Amino acid sequence: MKIVTVFLRYGYGKKELGDSLEYIGFYMALKKITDEVYPFWFDDYLDRKEQLQKDLIGFVDEIKPEIVFFTLYTDQFEFSTLDYLKKKYATINWFWDDEWRFDSFTRYYAPHFSYCITKDKYILEKYDTIGYKNVILIPPASFGYIPNIDFEKIQYKYDVSFVGGINRYRKWLIKELKKKGIYVDCFGQGWPRGTISFEKVGDVYMTSRINLNLSNSVSYDIRYVFSALRNLREFYKCPKRVEQLKARNFEIPAFGGFQLSQYALSLEDYFSIGKEIAIFTSIDDLIVQIRYYLDNEKERKKIMIAGYSKVTDYGPTYMERFKEIFSRIIQI
Repeated sequence: MKIVTVFLRYGYGKKELGDSLEYIGFYMALKKITDEVYPFWFDDYLDRKEQLQKDLIGFVDEIKPEIVFFTLYTDQFEFSTLDYLKKKYATINWFWDDEWRFDSFTRYYAPHFSYCITKDKYILEKYDTIGYKNVILIPPASFGYIPNIDFEKIQYKYDVSFVGGINRYRKWLIKELKKKGIYVDCFGQGWPRGTISFEKVGDVYMTSRINLNLSNSVSYDIRYVFSALRNLREFYKCPKRVEQLKARNFEIPAFGGFQLSQYALSLEDYFSIGKEIAIFTSIDDLIVQIRYYLDNEKERKKIMIAGYSKVTDYGPTYMERFKEIFSRIIQI
């Protein structure tokens, strides 16, 4: 099976941000399924949209694949380009932000693909309203995992950590935790420690007693909203108004980490809350739980091991997700 992948090689197309999830997670997983994966990296085309259309069509027509796989996040590709490819090949796009971008983005692009992937079961009805039938519901996965972890031999480096880019809410929350005597080691774009490699990310997950999974949507905490005028503007203008099921929900346990996550719709479909994952809904219960799990090692470890078992039994990586996607396509 020949597959052309149309991905960004680096995070957001910027080499200084390191490998993209599309490279380390998607591309490497597909190569484990077939040795005929032909990548079209379009990082260098982000400011050359017209040339991108021509070169992509030429590349795909030369390879003549069975599948062309996209992960669009903006309008890099013209409808005419996508329609041309759809007529000749099976085209797939994984829409990552349907929770808040279906109405402004997905509804316009979905009809131009043979198949669409979503992780939001609550959005399936909206696909139906636009007459689109070939949508496949698949949860995220981890970019990797560690098999057969000996949890008794983990040597912890951090009490509490967070991996992810900085934003105003996350920065505020981390400061509030510090005021309460809780220090969080933060890694990612915008934090003093900066971005780290995927290998380092996995190490942080495993060697942190508590891994925080923090929101990147609108915060309804009135203390944050009214702490600055910009926060108030963000509250009214930001379209991200619901929490999303994230890859990080699966990455943390895949590397043997304990996860304390903001609640997102559908988490209960994949984890037993309180038994395989810990959930917080406000900074107040976040503080309580951080202190509790740092003081109750036996219960923390029990949840951590159960989460690891759930993810690894289900299939932790994108290789398993792609196998499921391709089997579902055959049935459509």
